[in-house]
Amino acid sequence: MSLCQAPPGELAFLIDPVGPGTRALAGVRAGDAIHVLGPLGNGFDLEVERPLLVAGGIGIAPMPYLAESLGGAPAILGFRSETHVGAARLLPDAEVVVEPRLVTELLPEDPGDVLACGPEPMLEALRALAPSAQLAWEAPMACGYGACYGCVVELAGHYERLCVAGPVLSTAA
Repeated sequence: MSLCQAPPGELAFLIDPVGPGTRALAGVRAGDAIHVLGPLGNGFDLEVERPLLVAGGIGIAPMPYLAESLGGAPAILGFRSETHVGAARLLPDAEVVVEPRLVTELLPEDPGDVLACGPEPMLEALRALAPSAQLAWEAPMACGYGACYGCVVELAGHYERLCVAGPVLSTAA
């Protein structure tokens, strides 16, 4: 889960209720208590000169908080269907595409400092197009401490535990 927004005294998350865990979280009401472990791993490096936020699907989740932290960085968002495009209102000035168009089609020739989150095929395409991009990889995190190797992803011929080294990794990783 990525932090989506952090108004004073609150934490907001964007959840797509697709399984029993996310459906249970979507049912939480104001005032309910939940236990949270985090933050885990490493986030985006905000010391960038020309940020460009790129997100696909539920990968939009960390972008509103990130955009606010970066002073309103421009964003490109991609969705598989019109059904999910409503999430784009979290970043009202973003450029939005819906499949079959891809977010990579809107990438400028010189994209600057790309900070991205989304599905693996999108991240792989960005790795090729933006060599210095910071990419937030997605994988289930079981223990959160690197012991179980449940969140391992293969990158550039080696394995990374996202709860320790990531979830945000440079394309150079």
